[in-house]
Amino acid sequence: MFESLSARLQDVFDRLGGRGRLTADNIQEALREVRVALLEADVNFKVVRAFVERVRERAAGQEILTSLTPAQQVVKVVYDELVELLGGSGHRLAFAPHPPTIVMLVGLQGSGKTTTAAKLARLYARQGQHPILAAADTYRPAAMDQLRALGEQIGVPVVASPGPTPLDICRQARDEAATRGLTPLILDTAGRLHIDEAMLEELRAIRAAVKPHHVLLVVDAMTGQDAVTVADRFNQAVGIDAVILTKLDGDSRGGAALSVRHATGRPIAFVGVGEKTEALEPFHPDRVASRILGMGDVLSLVEKAQQTVDQQTAETLVRKLREDAFTLEDFREQLRQLQRMGPLDQVLGMLPFGKMLRGAPAELHAEQADLARFDAIIGSMTPAERSHPEIVNGSRRQRIARGSGTSVQDVNRLLKQYGQLRKMMKQLKGLEGKLPRLRLPGFPTPRG
Repeated sequence: MFESLSARLQDVFDRLGGRGRLTADNIQEALREVRVALLEADVNFKVVRAFVERVRERAAGQEILTSLTPAQQVVKVVYDELVELLGGSGHRLAFAPHPPTIVMLVGLQGSGKTTTAAKLARLYARQGQHPILAAADTYRPAAMDQLRALGEQIGVPVVASPGPTPLDICRQARDEAATRGLTPLILDTAGRLHIDEAMLEELRAIRAAVKPHHVLLVVDAMTGQDAVTVADRFNQAVGIDAVILTKLDGDSRGGAALSVRHATGRPIAFVGVGEKTEALEPFHPDRVASRILGMGDVLSLVEKAQQTVDQQTAETLVRKLREDAFTLEDFREQLRQLQRMGPLDQVLGMLPFGKMLRGAPAELHAEQADLARFDAIIGSMTPAERSHPEIVNGSRRQRIARGSGTSVQDVNRLLKQYGQLRKMMKQLKGLEGKLPRLRLPGFPTPRG
């Protein structure tokens, strides 16, 4: 979402870094471009004005102008202000001392509330909690059926009855959660195509009767400036504790994420980054600011790898690498794990060389397609061919290509990349004992 804004800001700072010495005039010139970049990203103009003014005050200080690396100091100032604009240290939902902790989701129809309810339940289930869902949207056709299907998919119980009112359903769910000791209870309330008094009154009644511990507003980040207006209206009429931004993986300009916290005074708690139930992440202002400025987000990348890579599989892989027993079947498993981490542009965007990837979306999409193509090619091989690729001669390559719906050139490219990978692994094995061992969180340290 932030690609355009990130590219503009990085260009500004690259030019600023080319200046031998900073002055008040060229800082002013750079801030004008920062202002334009933020406005083009659909950031609220009041937010832009306040942000640029704060950066100007800090960047014009004597400690910046006399610094040995003034351009980097300006980037640091912009980074700090971006973190503050996005919510500072972030926001985490506290659990009540006695279950259930009740989380009420509100928002307009089409913002993704129902899917977000399931995503939130899955997130807490992975953390060892025992969530329960309440389908309190009795107006949208098939809303209850959708939540039931999602609940079944993630293994979370759903309270849904077509007869009672939304308030009755919420009360019933609260009682069931308390009886069964389930927490959190996530209420999927009804929305409308636009804000109206009937919807607000219903939400106020549910809040007064059920007394949720957290009221989270679900906002579609693709709506731009309207997201800020919606957030402000809900906050004034119902009262919200935090915001969940959905569709942050879309192609909108990102202004909502930079504006909603400033406009409402309420932090962003979670962001939706895809359609699947696992595509919900806690919002980290410092990490998002780092991505925007092209510094990468290695912490999020490591966390994503921890969630994707099975510990036992990783240990088996380490053993096979040490024994030089890495087969095409193992190669396919690694490709699948890479696919489960998400689109390549998102994964590579977390590395601290983001601006090097600019202008290469076509190449990244081609690489993403290759992952699926290589999986199909390996699937068309016999067990013997996967274990001993050296037996794959010309006729076998033609058969494999026909069976996988690919070309012989695709098969050749796969075998070449596999060969290069094995060669690299042998070289790394030759360095074993000469380099200090590295330890990443969530990954096994080789024994030996």
